[in-house]
Amino acid sequence: MDQSIVFSVFLIFTGAAILATVALYARQSLLVAYILLGMAIGPSALGLVKDVQLLQELSHVGIVFLLFLLGLNLHPQNLWHMFRKATLVTLLSSALFAALGALTALLFGYAPLEAAVVGAALMFSSTIIGLKLLPSTVLHHQHAGEIIISVLLLQDLIAIVILLILHGQGGNQPAWQGIVTLALTLPAFMLFAFGFSRYVLIRLLARFDTIQEYIFLLAIGWCLGMAELSEALGLSPEIGAFIAGVAVATEPISRFIAESLKPLRDFFLVVFFFSLGAAFDLAAMAQVILPAAVLAAISLLLKPLVFKWLWVHEGESPEQAREIGVRLGQISEFSLLIAILATESAVISMQASYLIQLATLMTFIASSYYIVLRYPTPIAVSDRLRRD
Repeated sequence: MDQSIVFSVFLIFTGAAILATVALYARQSLLVAYILLGMAIGPSALGLVKDVQLLQELSHVGIVFLLFLLGLNLHPQNLWHMFRKATLVTLLSSALFAALGALTALLFGYAPLEAAVVGAALMFSSTIIGLKLLPSTVLHHQHAGEIIISVLLLQDLIAIVILLILHGQGGNQPAWQGIVTLALTLPAFMLFAFGFSRYVLIRLLARFDTIQEYIFLLAIGWCLGMAELSEALGLSPEIGAFIAGVAVATEPISRFIAESLKPLRDFFLVVFFFSLGAAFDLAAMAQVILPAAVLAAISLLLKPLVFKWLWVHEGESPEQAREIGVRLGQISEFSLLIAILATESAVISMQASYLIQLATLMTFIASSYYIVLRYPTPIAVSDRLRRD
Protein backbone atom coordinates (compact mmCIF):
# COMPACT_ATOMS: atom_id res chain seq x y z
CA MET A 1 0.00 0.00 0.00
CA ASP A 2 1.27 3.46 -0.87
CA GLN A 3 2.46 5.55 2.04
CA SER A 4 0.49 8.74 2.63
CA ILE A 5 2.26 12.08 2.37
CA VAL A 6 0.80 13.02 5.77
CA PHE A 7 2.51 10.03 7.42
CA SER A 8 5.80 10.87 5.71
CA VAL A 9 5.64 14.49 6.86
CA PHE A 10 4.76 13.28 10.38
CA LEU A 11 7.85 11.05 10.47
CA ILE A 12 10.09 13.77 9.06
CA PHE A 13 9.11 16.54 11.43
CA THR A 14 8.66 14.42 14.54
CA GLY A 15 12.03 12.80 13.95
CA ALA A 16 13.59 16.16 13.09
CA ALA A 17 12.24 17.70 16.30
CA ILE A 18 13.71 14.87 18.38
CA LEU A 19 17.10 14.91 16.67
CA ALA A 20 17.18 18.72 16.66
CA THR A 21 16.69 18.68 20.43
CA VAL A 22 19.57 16.23 20.83
CA ALA A 23 21.72 18.26 18.42
CA LEU A 24 21.10 21.51 20.30
CA TYR A 25 21.97 19.94 23.65
CA ALA A 26 25.11 18.49 22.08
CA ARG A 27 25.82 21.84 20.32
CA GLN A 28 25.78 20.24 16.87
CA SER A 29 24.50 21.38 13.47
CA LEU A 30 20.78 21.01 12.81
CA LEU A 31 21.36 20.43 9.10
CA VAL A 32 23.50 17.38 9.87
CA ALA A 33 20.69 16.06 12.10
CA TYR A 34 18.18 16.34 9.25
CA ILE A 35 20.48 14.50 6.81
CA LEU A 36 21.25 11.71 9.30
CA LEU A 37 17.53 11.33 10.03
CA GLY A 38 16.89 10.80 6.31
CA MET A 39 19.62 8.18 6.12
CA ALA A 40 18.23 6.39 9.19
CA ILE A 41 14.56 6.11 8.25
CA GLY A 42 14.94 6.21 4.47
CA PRO A 43 14.64 3.25 2.07
CA SER A 44 18.23 2.02 2.48
CA ALA A 45 17.99 1.68 6.30
CA LEU A 46 14.75 1.33 8.31
CA GLY A 47 12.56 2.01 5.28
CA LEU A 48 9.91 3.97 7.20
CA VAL A 49 9.79 6.60 4.45
CA LYS A 50 9.61 5.04 1.00
CA ASP A 51 8.64 7.65 -1.62
CA VAL A 52 11.83 9.72 -1.64
CA GLN A 53 11.25 11.03 -5.16
CA LEU A 54 8.01 12.76 -4.12
CA LEU A 55 9.77 14.33 -1.16
CA GLN A 56 12.62 15.54 -3.38
CA GLU A 57 10.17 17.25 -5.71
CA LEU A 58 8.38 18.79 -2.74
CA SER A 59 11.60 19.94 -1.10
CA HIS A 60 12.71 21.77 -4.25
CA VAL A 61 10.10 24.42 -3.43
CA GLY A 62 12.22 25.38 -0.41
CA ILE A 63 15.21 26.18 -2.62
CA VAL A 64 12.97 28.29 -4.86
CA PHE A 65 11.67 30.27 -1.87
CA LEU A 66 15.21 30.66 -0.53
CA LEU A 67 16.44 32.24 -3.77
CA PHE A 68 13.34 34.46 -3.93
CA LEU A 69 13.99 35.78 -0.41
CA LEU A 70 17.62 36.41 -1.27
CA GLY A 71 16.58 38.45 -4.27
CA LEU A 72 14.27 40.54 -2.09
CA ASN A 73 17.28 41.62 -0.03
CA LEU A 74 19.57 42.68 -2.88
CA HIS A 75 19.47 45.98 -4.72
CA PRO A 76 19.87 45.46 -8.51
CA GLN A 77 22.69 48.01 -8.84
CA ASN A 78 24.76 46.40 -6.08
CA LEU A 79 24.17 42.97 -7.57
CA TRP A 80 25.32 44.05 -11.05
CA HIS A 81 28.50 45.54 -9.60
CA MET A 82 29.29 42.31 -7.77
CA PHE A 83 28.55 40.14 -10.81
CA ARG A 84 31.22 41.98 -12.78
CA LYS A 85 33.72 41.52 -9.98
CA ALA A 86 32.85 37.86 -9.31
CA THR A 87 33.00 36.63 -12.91
CA LEU A 88 36.77 36.15 -13.08
CA VAL A 89 36.93 34.52 -9.63
CA THR A 90 34.10 32.13 -10.51
CA LEU A 91 35.59 31.11 -13.87
CA LEU A 92 39.10 30.54 -12.49
CA SER A 93 37.95 28.57 -9.45
CA SER A 94 35.53 26.48 -11.52
CA ALA A 95 38.25 25.57 -14.04
CA LEU A 96 40.73 24.65 -11.29
CA PHE A 97 38.36 22.35 -9.39
CA ALA A 98 37.09 20.76 -12.59
CA ALA A 99 40.69 19.80 -13.37
CA LEU A 100 41.36 18.52 -9.84
CA GLY A 101 38.15 16.48 -9.80
CA ALA A 102 38.83 14.94 -13.21
CA LEU A 103 42.42 14.11 -12.31
CA THR A 104 41.33 12.45 -9.06
CA ALA A 105 38.76 10.30 -10.88
CA LEU A 106 41.35 9.27 -13.49
CA LEU A 107 43.79 8.25 -10.74
CA PHE A 108 41.12 5.97 -9.26
CA GLY A 109 40.58 4.25 -12.60
CA TYR A 110 37.47 5.95 -13.96
CA ALA A 111 37.05 6.42 -17.72
CA PRO A 112 37.95 9.84 -19.20
CA LEU A 113 34.32 10.80 -19.85
CA GLU A 114 33.34 9.77 -16.33
CA ALA A 115 36.28 11.75 -14.96
CA ALA A 116 35.10 14.82 -16.88
CA VAL A 117 31.65 14.57 -15.28
CA VAL A 118 33.20 14.11 -11.82
CA GLY A 119 35.33 17.19 -12.47
CA ALA A 120 32.24 19.15 -13.51
CA ALA A 121 30.51 18.11 -10.30
CA LEU A 122 33.40 19.44 -8.21
CA MET A 123 33.21 22.88 -9.82
CA PHE A 124 30.23 24.14 -7.84
CA SER A 125 29.54 25.17 -4.26
CA SER A 126 26.21 24.51 -2.62
CA THR A 127 23.61 27.23 -3.03
CA ILE A 128 21.47 25.68 -0.32
CA ILE A 129 24.30 25.41 2.27
CA GLY A 130 25.88 28.74 1.40
CA LEU A 131 22.64 30.68 1.59
CA LYS A 132 20.73 28.77 4.27
CA LEU A 133 23.59 29.55 6.66
CA LEU A 134 23.81 33.19 5.59
CA PRO A 135 22.03 35.50 8.08
CA SER A 136 19.27 37.30 6.21
CA THR A 137 19.32 40.42 8.39
CA VAL A 138 23.08 40.85 8.53
CA LEU A 139 25.23 39.50 5.69
CA HIS A 140 22.67 40.11 2.97
CA HIS A 141 23.21 43.82 3.51
CA GLN A 142 26.95 43.49 3.71
CA HIS A 143 29.65 43.05 1.16
CA ALA A 144 30.45 39.41 1.99
CA GLY A 145 26.88 38.28 1.44
CA GLU A 146 26.72 39.96 -1.95
CA ILE A 147 29.96 38.26 -3.02
CA ILE A 148 28.76 34.81 -1.97
CA ILE A 149 25.43 35.22 -3.74
CA SER A 150 27.12 36.50 -6.92
CA VAL A 151 29.51 33.54 -7.08
CA LEU A 152 26.73 31.01 -6.46
CA LEU A 153 24.46 32.46 -9.13
CA LEU A 154 27.26 32.56 -11.70
CA GLN A 155 28.03 28.93 -10.83
CA ASP A 156 24.36 28.10 -11.36
CA LEU A 157 24.58 29.52 -14.89
CA ILE A 158 27.65 27.37 -15.60
CA ALA A 159 25.80 24.35 -14.21
CA ILE A 160 22.89 25.02 -16.57
CA VAL A 161 25.30 25.01 -19.52
CA ILE A 162 26.70 21.64 -18.38
CA LEU A 163 23.19 20.24 -18.00
CA LEU A 164 22.42 21.40 -21.53
CA ILE A 165 25.50 19.54 -22.78
CA LEU A 166 24.39 16.38 -20.96
CA HIS A 167 20.91 16.74 -22.46
CA GLY A 168 22.61 16.86 -25.86
CA GLN A 169 24.52 13.66 -25.05
CA GLY A 170 21.19 12.06 -24.19
CA GLY A 171 19.90 12.54 -27.72
CA ASN A 172 17.97 15.81 -27.35
CA GLN A 173 18.79 19.03 -29.22
CA PRO A 174 22.52 19.76 -29.77
CA ALA A 175 24.19 21.44 -26.82
CA TRP A 176 25.21 24.55 -28.78
CA GLN A 177 21.58 25.27 -29.64
CA GLY A 178 20.65 25.15 -25.98
CA ILE A 179 23.53 27.48 -25.04
CA VAL A 180 22.56 30.02 -27.72
CA THR A 181 18.96 29.86 -26.53
CA LEU A 182 20.15 30.45 -22.96
CA ALA A 183 22.15 33.54 -23.99
CA LEU A 184 19.09 35.01 -25.69
CA THR A 185 16.51 33.94 -23.14
CA LEU A 186 18.10 35.24 -19.93
CA PRO A 187 18.15 38.97 -20.88
CA ALA A 188 14.58 38.73 -22.25
CA PHE A 189 13.42 37.03 -19.07
CA MET A 190 14.98 39.74 -16.92
CA LEU A 191 13.35 42.51 -18.96
CA PHE A 192 9.98 40.83 -18.60
CA ALA A 193 10.42 40.36 -14.84
CA PHE A 194 11.34 43.99 -14.18
CA GLY A 195 8.70 45.32 -16.58
CA PHE A 196 5.88 43.23 -15.16
CA SER A 197 6.96 44.04 -11.62
CA ARG A 198 7.03 47.78 -12.25
CA TYR A 199 3.83 48.16 -14.23
CA VAL A 200 1.62 45.42 -12.77
CA LEU A 201 2.86 43.79 -9.57
CA ILE A 202 3.95 46.93 -7.69
CA ARG A 203 0.68 48.69 -8.51
CA LEU A 204 -1.33 45.75 -7.18
CA LEU A 205 0.74 45.68 -4.01
CA ALA A 206 0.31 49.43 -3.53
CA ARG A 207 -3.44 49.21 -4.12
CA PHE A 208 -4.06 46.40 -1.59
CA ASP A 209 -1.10 46.77 0.78
CA THR A 210 -3.37 46.76 3.85
CA ILE A 211 -4.62 43.22 3.15
CA GLN A 212 -1.79 40.99 4.38
CA GLU A 213 -3.31 37.75 3.12
CA TYR A 214 -3.46 39.15 -0.41
CA ILE A 215 0.18 40.26 -0.29
CA PHE A 216 1.17 36.79 0.96
CA LEU A 217 -0.71 35.07 -1.88
CA LEU A 218 0.52 37.47 -4.54
CA ALA A 219 4.13 37.03 -3.42
CA ILE A 220 3.89 33.22 -3.59
CA GLY A 221 2.21 33.38 -6.98
CA TRP A 222 4.86 35.75 -8.31
CA CYS A 223 7.72 33.63 -6.97
CA LEU A 224 6.47 30.26 -8.19
CA GLY A 225 5.09 31.67 -11.45
CA MET A 226 8.45 33.17 -12.40
CA ALA A 227 10.22 29.96 -11.34
CA GLU A 228 7.99 27.90 -13.63
CA LEU A 229 8.37 30.37 -16.50
CA SER A 230 12.14 30.29 -16.08
CA GLU A 231 12.21 26.49 -16.22
CA ALA A 232 9.96 26.48 -19.29
CA LEU A 233 12.42 28.82 -21.05
CA GLY A 234 15.38 26.52 -20.37
CA LEU A 235 16.72 28.35 -17.33
CA SER A 236 16.45 27.01 -13.79
CA PRO A 237 13.59 27.62 -11.33
CA GLU A 238 16.14 29.00 -8.86
CA ILE A 239 17.29 31.70 -11.27
CA GLY A 240 13.69 32.62 -12.06
CA ALA A 241 12.80 32.93 -8.38
CA PHE A 242 15.90 35.00 -7.65
CA ILE A 243 15.18 37.44 -10.48
CA ALA A 244 11.57 37.67 -9.28
CA GLY A 245 12.86 38.74 -5.87
CA VAL A 246 15.36 41.27 -7.21
CA ALA A 247 12.62 42.81 -9.37
CA VAL A 248 10.75 44.00 -6.26
CA ALA A 249 13.76 44.45 -3.93
CA THR A 250 13.67 48.25 -4.09
CA GLU A 251 10.08 48.42 -2.82
CA PRO A 252 9.38 48.94 0.92
CA ILE A 253 6.89 46.03 0.86
CA SER A 254 9.76 43.61 0.13
CA ARG A 255 10.66 43.49 3.83
CA PHE A 256 7.17 42.33 4.80
CA ILE A 257 7.14 39.73 2.01
CA ALA A 258 10.51 38.36 3.15
CA GLU A 259 9.38 37.96 6.75
CA SER A 260 6.05 36.35 5.86
CA LEU A 261 7.64 33.69 3.63
CA LYS A 262 10.41 32.57 6.01
CA PRO A 263 8.29 29.86 7.73
CA LEU A 264 7.40 28.34 4.35
CA ARG A 265 11.04 28.37 3.32
CA ASP A 266 12.14 26.61 6.51
CA PHE A 267 9.42 23.93 6.20
CA PHE A 268 10.52 22.91 2.72
CA LEU A 269 14.24 23.12 3.53
CA VAL A 270 13.85 20.62 6.36
CA VAL A 271 12.26 18.28 3.81
CA PHE A 272 15.14 18.98 1.40
CA PHE A 273 17.89 17.95 3.83
CA PHE A 274 15.89 14.92 4.95
CA SER A 275 15.37 13.75 1.36
CA LEU A 276 19.07 14.26 0.65
CA GLY A 277 19.95 11.70 3.32
CA ALA A 278 17.06 9.38 2.47
CA ALA A 279 17.97 9.19 -1.21
CA PHE A 280 21.45 7.84 -0.61
CA ASP A 281 22.04 4.10 -1.01
CA LEU A 282 24.05 3.08 2.04
CA ALA A 283 24.95 -0.29 0.50
CA ALA A 284 26.82 1.48 -2.31
CA MET A 285 29.00 3.47 0.10
CA ALA A 286 31.72 0.84 0.47
CA GLN A 287 32.41 0.81 -3.28
CA VAL A 288 33.34 4.49 -3.54
CA ILE A 289 34.21 5.65 -0.03
CA LEU A 290 37.94 6.21 -0.66
CA PRO A 291 37.72 8.31 -3.87
CA ALA A 292 34.68 10.12 -2.42
CA ALA A 293 36.69 11.01 0.68
CA VAL A 294 39.51 12.38 -1.50
CA LEU A 295 37.07 14.50 -3.54
CA ALA A 296 35.42 15.75 -0.36
CA ALA A 297 38.81 16.66 1.11
CA ILE A 298 39.73 18.61 -2.03
CA SER A 299 36.52 20.59 -1.74
CA LEU A 300 36.61 21.15 2.02
CA LEU A 301 40.33 21.97 2.30
CA LEU A 302 41.26 23.59 -1.00
CA LYS A 303 38.14 25.59 -1.90
CA PRO A 304 38.45 27.90 1.12
CA LEU A 305 42.14 28.51 0.31
CA VAL A 306 41.55 29.09 -3.40
CA PHE A 307 38.61 31.44 -2.89
CA LYS A 308 40.53 33.30 -0.19
CA TRP A 309 43.52 33.78 -2.50
CA LEU A 310 41.38 34.91 -5.43
CA TRP A 311 39.33 37.37 -3.41
CA VAL A 312 42.39 38.85 -1.70
CA HIS A 313 43.74 39.54 -5.18
CA GLU A 314 40.43 41.25 -5.94
CA GLY A 315 41.00 43.60 -3.02
CA GLU A 316 39.08 41.92 -0.19
CA SER A 317 40.52 41.67 3.31
CA PRO A 318 42.13 38.30 4.19
CA GLU A 319 39.67 37.67 7.03
CA GLN A 320 36.60 38.34 4.90
CA ALA A 321 38.04 36.41 1.96
CA ARG A 322 38.60 33.42 4.25
CA GLU A 323 35.02 33.46 5.49
CA ILE A 324 33.75 33.63 1.92
CA GLY A 325 35.94 30.65 1.02
CA VAL A 326 34.74 28.58 3.97
CA ARG A 327 31.09 29.30 3.18
CA LEU A 328 31.72 28.13 -0.41
CA GLY A 329 33.79 25.09 0.58
CA GLN A 330 31.48 22.23 -0.38
CA ILE A 331 30.06 20.45 -3.43
CA SER A 332 26.69 21.56 -4.78
CA GLU A 333 23.24 20.05 -4.99
CA PHE A 334 23.59 20.83 -8.70
CA SER A 335 26.29 18.14 -8.71
CA LEU A 336 23.67 15.60 -7.63
CA LEU A 337 21.51 16.65 -10.57
CA ILE A 338 24.49 16.37 -12.92
CA ALA A 339 25.20 12.85 -11.61
CA ILE A 340 21.60 11.74 -12.09
CA LEU A 341 21.28 13.18 -15.59
CA ALA A 342 24.65 11.79 -16.68
CA THR A 343 23.60 8.34 -15.47
CA GLU A 344 20.26 8.54 -17.27
CA SER A 345 22.08 9.61 -20.46
CA ALA A 346 24.50 6.64 -20.09
CA VAL A 347 27.45 9.03 -19.91
CA ILE A 348 28.67 7.63 -16.58
CA SER A 349 28.20 4.38 -14.69
CA MET A 350 26.10 4.00 -11.56
CA GLN A 351 29.29 3.66 -9.51
CA ALA A 352 30.53 7.05 -10.74
CA SER A 353 27.16 8.50 -9.85
CA TYR A 354 27.43 7.08 -6.31
CA LEU A 355 30.92 8.60 -6.10
CA ILE A 356 29.56 12.09 -6.79
CA GLN A 357 26.62 11.61 -4.44
CA LEU A 358 28.72 10.38 -1.51
CA ALA A 359 31.36 13.11 -1.95
CA THR A 360 28.59 15.74 -2.03
CA LEU A 361 26.95 14.32 1.08
CA MET A 362 30.27 14.28 2.96
CA THR A 363 30.90 17.94 2.16
CA PHE A 364 27.35 18.91 3.10
CA ILE A 365 27.77 17.40 6.55
CA ALA A 366 31.32 18.60 7.25
CA SER A 367 30.93 22.08 5.80
CA SER A 368 27.63 22.90 7.50
CA TYR A 369 29.02 21.58 10.80
CA TYR A 370 32.10 23.80 10.61
CA ILE A 371 30.24 26.93 9.47
CA VAL A 372 27.63 26.62 12.23
CA LEU A 373 30.32 26.32 14.89
CA ARG A 374 32.55 29.13 13.62
CA TYR A 375 30.52 31.80 11.78
CA PRO A 376 27.24 33.71 12.28
CA THR A 377 24.26 31.67 11.03
CA PRO A 378 20.51 31.58 11.72
CA ILE A 379 20.88 28.13 13.34
CA ALA A 380 24.10 28.62 15.32
CA VAL A 381 24.25 26.66 18.56
CA SER A 382 26.01 29.61 20.22
CA ASP A 383 24.02 32.71 21.16
CA ARG A 384 27.05 34.80 20.20
CA LEU A 385 26.95 33.52 16.60
CA ARG A 386 23.20 33.26 16.07
CA ARG A 387 22.04 35.81 13.48
CA ASP A 388 18.74 35.52 11.60
